[in-house]
Amino acid sequence: MSIIKHKEQRVAVLVDVQNMYHSAKNIFGARVNFKEVLKAAVGPRKLIRAVAYVIHTETPEEKSFFDALSKSGFEVKMKDLQIFPGGMKKGDWDVGMAVDAIKFSSLVDAIVLITGDGDFVPLVEYLRLNKGIQTEVIAFEQSASAKLQEVVDDFIDLGKDKNKYLIKK
Repeated sequence: MSIIKHKEQRVAVLVDVQNMYHSAKNIFGARVNFKEVLKAAVGPRKLIRAVAYVIHTETPEEKSFFDALSKSGFEVKMKDLQIFPGGMKKGDWDVGMAVDAIKFSSLVDAIVLITGDGDFVPLVEYLRLNKGIQTEVIAFEQSASAKLQEVVDDFIDLGKDKNKYLIKK
């Protein structure tokens, strides 16, 4: 897929941090270089918003990681990990990301989702068909939903340039 990315295009970048963190860790035993991913997402365009959606779990290295995201140019939106009676845990931002994408759609020409989560397929279809927004996904092809890759205007596989987009542990 090849699309035109020009300097007058306004772009929003929304990052599903949990999805990317676990994909990089499980597939490559590494961490994502979010600063480089943001550069790839924006390209020559005008960045309007860059939001990283994180789950607060009270691990020791969490604060420094969240600070690094901020220093890399992301607005960090945080919510606590939910722990249900019986021990089941839940922590995702799918609805929050979708609502923000729809809100931002009146301010931008393109929305870049940094996630491989197939739950975003209806959002992408809505943005493309109803709002005329150019939709892009950046993720690891190995863990990204095939349907999500199929419905977006552009897909960038972070696994094709591991030295640039991954940080070895």
